[in-house]
Amino acid sequence: MHAAPRHPRRRIAMLALGVMLACGARGASAATSPPAPAACDCATSAPLLGIDVLLTSRLDLLRGKRVGLVTNATGMDHALRSSVDRFAARTDFTLVALFGPEHGVRGDVQAGDKVASSRDAATGLPVYSLYGEHREPTPEMLAGVDVLVFDIQDVGTRFYTYPYTLAGVMRAAKRAGIPVIVADRPDPLGGVRVEGPVLDPALASFVGMFPIPIRYGMTIGELATLFNTAFGIGAELHVVAMQDWQRGDEPLRGALPWVPPSPNMPTPDTALVYPGMGLLEGTNVSEGRGTTRPFETLGAPWVDARALAERLNALGLPGVRFRPTWFTPTFSKHAGQACGGVQLHVTDRAAFLPVRTGIAVLKALHDQHPKDFAFLPGQPPFFDRLAGVGDLRAAIERGDTLDVIEARWQPGLAAFEALRRQHLLYPMP
Repeated sequence: MHAAPRHPRRRIAMLALGVMLACGARGASAATSPPAPAACDCATSAPLLGIDVLLTSRLDLLRGKRVGLVTNATGMDHALRSSVDRFAARTDFTLVALFGPEHGVRGDVQAGDKVASSRDAATGLPVYSLYGEHREPTPEMLAGVDVLVFDIQDVGTRFYTYPYTLAGVMRAAKRAGIPVIVADRPDPLGGVRVEGPVLDPALASFVGMFPIPIRYGMTIGELATLFNTAFGIGAELHVVAMQDWQRGDEPLRGALPWVPPSPNMPTPDTALVYPGMGLLEGTNVSEGRGTTRPFETLGAPWVDARALAERLNALGLPGVRFRPTWFTPTFSKHAGQACGGVQLHVTDRAAFLPVRTGIAVLKALHDQHPKDFAFLPGQPPFFDRLAGVGDLRAAIERGDTLDVIEARWQPGLAAFEALRRQHLLYPMP
């Protein structure tokens, strides 16, 4: 969906006022603020990220305190300056510890690999892993920390792990009696649409902890308020909203850079297809890891590339075309083996439906190669963890249509959208 018209005078007025209050969770001890202002009519300007606003307008949250920073390679301001470096250079508060999610503080660890605690080479500070032995900060890690700041770019998809690192940080902070500040960042999917089944709590895991859909249409700060109130964490939470970000914005509007949140999320295009193509991780089909276009490329040694592309293009799925391709992954599934498959080419970001597209791809692979295609085993199967429901796999196997499959999600999606509206910090277009 395209962004609503922008207003230069409003931007000038808002910048002159310099007003952007931190938004606390509803019902928690932090105060709330009004929704962020509309963006300007200026294609070369970028929103001020939450970290920029925090270090200018909201220093009252940090002044005189010992700060723990939860971040990774995406922790950059609008000018690509590291949040770690900016915090370490401050004299009005003291950075005392770093905490890293999956892939590590510097973003150099592959998916699923354990991350070890260490010391940061640049600052000498302790780096505590939240994707190894511990998924939440321990009391020992929080000793000497007065406040925790979370500054990580999310990708807008339920089975990405960073939102659950945030949830763990919030739980640990509540137990320790210290506040959490979330420096907000854009939803790279635009923050408008929601899509896919709402998670069944019986399938909760670290790739889906709360009953939200696969594509939830919220920023990381909005998710924090949702987790804190609707799902009962109850921490002292301050969300520092962005300035001039508008729902529906392109992820790279103006000068806002894209820093890969993980090794296999190299571009905004990857993030756009991920809500659907990430489901392939629960099958024996390569999701493109080990290629230069992960999640946009998929296949296996037994896939008839031309037939698959023809079948998928015949569906007329909105905003996407499929090109037959051949590739040899350098690692992960089918490493070193020649694979046939397709590459997705998104032709219309606003029309494209990643979850519907992903399920269409799964159905096509299953129907075209019934003897070769398989869901990975497990109790429950990993695919069910990713999908968040137990009936999607069975629906694909019995040949349900896309419309029938999507109809099952609608009551859950409607209930979620009503809940979501209570936690949006930026108005819908």
